[in-house]
Amino acid sequence: MSKRTNSASNGSAPKTGVTEEPSYNKQKDLLSSSTGHFSLLKALHMADYITELNGFCGIMSVFSSLRYCLGDPADKNNLYLALAFLPFGLFFDFMDGRVARWRKKSSMMGQELDSLADLISFGLAPACVAFSIGLRTTLDHILLAVFVLCGLTRLARFNVTASSGAVPKDAAGKAAYFEGTPIPTTLGIDALMAWWVSRGWVLDQVPGGVWFAGSALEVHPIVGLFLVHGCLMCSKSLHVPKP
Repeated sequence: MSKRTNSASNGSAPKTGVTEEPSYNKQKDLLSSSTGHFSLLKALHMADYITELNGFCGIMSVFSSLRYCLGDPADKNNLYLALAFLPFGLFFDFMDGRVARWRKKSSMMGQELDSLADLISFGLAPACVAFSIGLRTTLDHILLAVFVLCGLTRLARFNVTASSGAVPKDAAGKAAYFEGTPIPTTLGIDALMAWWVSRGWVLDQVPGGVWFAGSALEVHPIVGLFLVHGCLMCSKSLHVPKP
């Protein structure tokens, strides 16, 4: 969920009485430049690099899940590592907005980076962990894909509504509430999966067992947690106050 949308709606500086900063003009020039091998890196603000660390945590979580699938099922270290990266992703997701406000530098680039990093860390990575612990039937895969797509849709909607002003703003110029649950709330499911791993409830011991075993509809009912959470993220009527 992007917390750096104050100025992204019209390409101007944050609505705090601060005039447009030269650094933001520099970013626009660098992004539109056709020369310079490192112009993109020069265009990124400090907050953008922190956002990249959020994405890094999500990617490393995915890789750790893959390493577990390729290794000894009894060795759960990679599962723990996959889950441990995700709270760090939340930390960097929180810090990028703080740094952007502290330095009074925000941009469309930062807004898009924030949403893309959130999709990896709080959408794709938890789905990969769920696959690793045992949700591996065809129907499991479809429902986990729906969950990730719900996160994708929720983040796209947030960017559009924040930029267009469709959501009421508070005194600071930020959206007054979230439409649907923010995607980082997936960490609640991550914590639950960490508990399952600690109890050894993985693979054929996944809580709830499996329904319709051996048929085309074989599914682990616990995947419903992801489906419900995906629906909550996409809800239009659920308004979650911003902290």
